[in-house]
Amino acid sequence: MPTATTVISKPFAALTVREFHDLLRLRIDVFVVEQACPYPELDGRDVEPGTGHHWITGSAARGSADDGDAVAAYARTLDDGDAIRIGRVVAAPDARGAGLAAALMAHLVDRFEGQAIVLDAQSHLVDWYRRFGFEPDGEEFVEDGIPHVPMRRVG
Repeated sequence: MPTATTVISKPFAALTVREFHDLLRLRIDVFVVEQACPYPELDGRDVEPGTGHHWITGSAARGSADDGDAVAAYARTLDDGDAIRIGRVVAAPDARGAGLAAALMAHLVDRFEGQAIVLDAQSHLVDWYRRFGFEPDGEEFVEDGIPHVPMRRVG
């Protein structure tokens, strides 16, 4: 993991137009284009008062070596009432392997310590999420053509 990683966390109302654009661009580039999975990325939950947008920037992401503001990793948290839901966990293709998604997940687990946290992991990432204390919490299901497993972490 990188030694100096700063996670930026903001509710929707605090995001600049440019920040929201850049976060959505990464999500769409990976989840819709790279994974060839056409689905409605804008699901209405980004704007909810309890939603958090969390990201790490870095020059390794999105191309230019001098673009230190590029989004390198991102995750969204939702307040589901009885649990915090982590979703949209993603690393930019050119930032993968640098431990940024792991640093982001560790940050979120620390941030929500003591609260129940849930997520729907793509099935091939179940063991990766286990590193952060998540365990399967239901049967595998298919969403938008991709197998997922519901997982839970009780803080």
